[in-house]
Amino acid sequence: MSLSVTYTRAQLGVSAPLVTVETHLSNGLPAFHIVGLPEAAVRESRDRVRSAIINSHFEFPQRRITVNLAPADLPKEGGRYDLAIALGILAASGQVPGKVLEKYEFIAELALTGALRSVPGALPAAIACDNSRRALVLAQASGQEAALLETPIKVADSLLRVCAELHDREPMACAEKKPQLQPTHYPDLADVRGQLKARRALEVAAGGGHNLLFYGPPGTGKTMLASRLPGVLPPLSGHEFVEVATIYSSAGLPQPEQRPFRAPHHSASPTALVGGGSTPRPGEISLAHRGVLFLDELPEFPRQALEILREPLENGEVRIARARAQVTFPACFQLVAAMNPCPCGYLGESRCRCTPDQIDRYRSRLSGPLLDRIDMQVEVASMDASQLQDASVGETSLRVRERVARAQARQLKRQRKINAQLKSNELEHHCRLGKLEGQMLRRSVSQLGLSARSYHRVLKVARTLADLAEQDTIGAEQLNEALAYRNLDRKQLVHS
Repeated sequence: MSLSVTYTRAQLGVSAPLVTVETHLSNGLPAFHIVGLPEAAVRESRDRVRSAIINSHFEFPQRRITVNLAPADLPKEGGRYDLAIALGILAASGQVPGKVLEKYEFIAELALTGALRSVPGALPAAIACDNSRRALVLAQASGQEAALLETPIKVADSLLRVCAELHDREPMACAEKKPQLQPTHYPDLADVRGQLKARRALEVAAGGGHNLLFYGPPGTGKTMLASRLPGVLPPLSGHEFVEVATIYSSAGLPQPEQRPFRAPHHSASPTALVGGGSTPRPGEISLAHRGVLFLDELPEFPRQALEILREPLENGEVRIARARAQVTFPACFQLVAAMNPCPCGYLGESRCRCTPDQIDRYRSRLSGPLLDRIDMQVEVASMDASQLQDASVGETSLRVRERVARAQARQLKRQRKINAQLKSNELEHHCRLGKLEGQMLRRSVSQLGLSARSYHRVLKVARTLADLAEQDTIGAEQLNEALAYRNLDRKQLVHS
């Protein structure tokens, strides 16, 4: 047999399209060609495959070898095709049975010794392979990553072990499923002294999945509060855990064991935040999927990077278009940000020398449309020495998490999604107001100069406050508290 067909998977974002490896041996001067839009690392597989076959005690055919990676218009990169190419050559030269290859898909990089090495994207490949009725073969190091699914995954440590299964001599092992543990070693909310208003805002934000902005002088605990948010969120469900693990697998990062908490530095580029590159990779907002993205010193981030966040905040995904590929990454994250009230940070104190123009320029780094998308804007005030020395301990993250879980359970039962994900056409049904409450909200929105989007955000926060209070309807008390959480997008900002 001089022609063989093997199957493997490419990596395109968080998807894994099928790649058919067609190998043909023909007479002529010995040569080895790979076609089908291979990049440098794929072209270099010729040397890895040749050495791996020889060192695994097989014969490398001294013929003209042509390997086609189909479809030809799909970019191919990395060493993930090595194993499929090597087995295609062995099958075309009659050293392994060709018909058996139809039952498998192979994804692994080859060492010169014939050992198998792991590659990024094992979990997306396992998900895509689930419906193909073929068994997925991976390097042993990738086994646990892909074993999150119920589909059996076969693993091997060398090319020789894979060929032993194809010859029906020694079966490959199945990947062992790693227990899905989510240890709760987040920082505890009980460590925070005072700041009752900010703690309450953190609980409300967690209860409905709302975006949150803390602003106040340096050293008041804004970063400390933000780092406690993942600890008061309910654990990831099984489906959410697989979603998060798929993104980290495609990025070649270790799987997180709990809700992600990403805190990029303010010097991060737009590409680092959103993702991209010649071959698109997930950015920080996708790595924070189903978790928390914390942006400290928010006005210090590049304006372009912040404006790019607007669409993901609204849609829960980011679309990256490049000349060679268009990729959509999930980006359903909860934004928590922190900023100072002025350039020096001490607005209203005697040591502040910032002029109104300087304060306006500093705050104008955050556009109105971006502030519109932040549901809650909460001041974190300075504390005196007596508050810092107060020995009383606040509520623990565990107790707050229990209330948050109950509130989210009410939301999922009522509308099958948390409040922050409600669309504008769903608010009329799930956030219905009484006559007096409706009049009060209309009057407040007019006086404060809030936009239509801000109006919807107030309704969502009020609905969460009612859920935390275990009330079926939104009352005036919840509306007043929700309006109190919108300070930075009002008509007039006071510089004192």
